[in-house]
Amino acid sequence: MIEADVIIIGAGASGLMCAIEAGKRGRKVIILDHANKPGKKILMSGGGRCNFTNYEVGPDNYISHNPHFCKSALSRYTQWDFLALIGRYHIPFHEREHGQLFCNESARDILNMLLAECDDAGATVQLSTHIDTLEQAADKRFYLTTDNGNYICQSLVVATGGLSIPKMGATPLGYKIARQFGIKVQPTYAGLVPFTLQPEDKSKFSALSGIAVPCVISNKIRSFSENILFTHRGLSGPAVLQISSYWHPGEAISINLLPRINLDEELKSKRQQKINSKLKVCLGGYLPKRLISSLFAEEILERSLQDLSDTQIRQVSEQIHNWTIKPGGTEGYRTAEVTCGGVDCDAISSKTMESKTVPGLYFIGEVLDVTGWLGGYNFQWAWSSAWCAGQYV
Repeated sequence: MIEADVIIIGAGASGLMCAIEAGKRGRKVIILDHANKPGKKILMSGGGRCNFTNYEVGPDNYISHNPHFCKSALSRYTQWDFLALIGRYHIPFHEREHGQLFCNESARDILNMLLAECDDAGATVQLSTHIDTLEQAADKRFYLTTDNGNYICQSLVVATGGLSIPKMGATPLGYKIARQFGIKVQPTYAGLVPFTLQPEDKSKFSALSGIAVPCVISNKIRSFSENILFTHRGLSGPAVLQISSYWHPGEAISINLLPRINLDEELKSKRQQKINSKLKVCLGGYLPKRLISSLFAEEILERSLQDLSDTQIRQVSEQIHNWTIKPGGTEGYRTAEVTCGGVDCDAISSKTMESKTVPGLYFIGEVLDVTGWLGGYNFQWAWSSAWCAGQYV
């Protein structure tokens, strides 16, 4: 039986961060992971550059059944704290739109930093280890049997992540542990994920694959101003990924393809100037021609501005400013960047990340019902929640 003060299940962003903080306090820490390498999702994130945090982080950037839960952790370990850490390692980074921060060179810089910090803190990472059984004994300690030895600990930290990208090793283990101990799990679904289209719309728009357009995308809850990308399966791009976390099956979404101009006024102004171009020529000055052809019948596109009534111009403008489409679904966990839902935050202390009903059991990172927007927010939640737990385990 291998004894430790703290056992952390999961060698991802939150698991490594928690190990660092617990190790600094002199705790004997062992991280267990079924993967053959640590931090796989760190390495693939941000196109290999790791969007590790954001200059602007606040509770409004997160989705949860308990929207207040994330406030404590985010305020106690901030983006500036993480930037100070990478500053000590002289990791070069740059800012992209909306305050997103990426490594200049490689996501491996972040992983190597975390592993070096774990090493300095005396934390052990044990890979290729599958947990067979887990139980809490009368002495309140946790007993784990694995295919790589048996373990006993005072504090058990679940940092298993969600269900996203199963080819990277995602499993429902964290949710199973929560349910084993009577802790509620909010329903899970794929977030930050591309939409698929209904068959009729797919055949209509699949030819637009590769076209990207800046837009404002909205549903009844939220709107985002980002690019939309047409794919051979449906719709993607930052705007779609953002709204997908707020989307419910069967719901239509509205897309303003020209958010920066008033098309109705523009077209009427051109008509008043006696410009006699065809409608498709005028619209081609604003949007890709293939997109225009997919949105409108050829008959109206061939008409000149002078032949269009105010009503027809208004209808054309409405179609572009309020293009409404009902997705068929999403691409699911296969390509989702995050998992929405998870371990119910009402059952967890927002200060310590410890279960309110099971002493010594902690949950951190994506396994919790806290989901960030696209842009480094999910990594910041991993760092913040892990740091908090690391002060108490």
